[in-house]
Amino acid sequence: MNKSISIALFLILFCNTSGWSQKTTQTVVTAKDTVKSIDIDPLTPAKAAFYSAVIPGLGQAYNKRYWKIPLVYGAIGTSLYFYIDSNKKYHQFRDAYKRRLEGYNDDDFTYLDDSRLIAAQKFYQRNRDYSTLFIVGFYVLNIIDANVDAALKQFNVDERLSIRPTLYQNNLNYKTNVGVSLTYDF
Repeated sequence: MNKSISIALFLILFCNTSGWSQKTTQTVVTAKDTVKSIDIDPLTPAKAAFYSAVIPGLGQAYNKRYWKIPLVYGAIGTSLYFYIDSNKKYHQFRDAYKRRLEGYNDDDFTYLDDSRLIAAQKFYQRNRDYSTLFIVGFYVLNIIDANVDAALKQFNVDERLSIRPTLYQNNLNYKTNVGVSLTYDF
């Protein structure tokens, strides 16, 4: 037992001699990267999404993807046109049907019976509802596009990260083999 204690004390005293030994300072030399690194701003996607939520297309302008702005307004504007048109026609058929129920037959749709007026109301109401979904869908797609585009804009795709197909010769039978080389540098 005494032998174990003396060995433990010996190890503690002589292995941990940093308090008694002379301290040396080390200087670490680090090489600077020769390739300019791009600073990544984690708030850029959130800003682009916010701008697109406030005004559709503004996030695309923030990302400097100006060619997407007419697409955004074209999609939302076309859906809005069909919403307005379907809503107008729905109200025309509804008003004509209401007048028929009151006993008047002087509407623009005298060639249609009551069941056709009801069917036309349902048709234009359904189209109006679909147009509403398309407006909301294109608006949300506009926000998602701005967010994803801003995030991918910061993605590193330089020459140091690459996958290149290579041809190499097999040392056993000297036939050419095809392979893929994944090269990365730090």
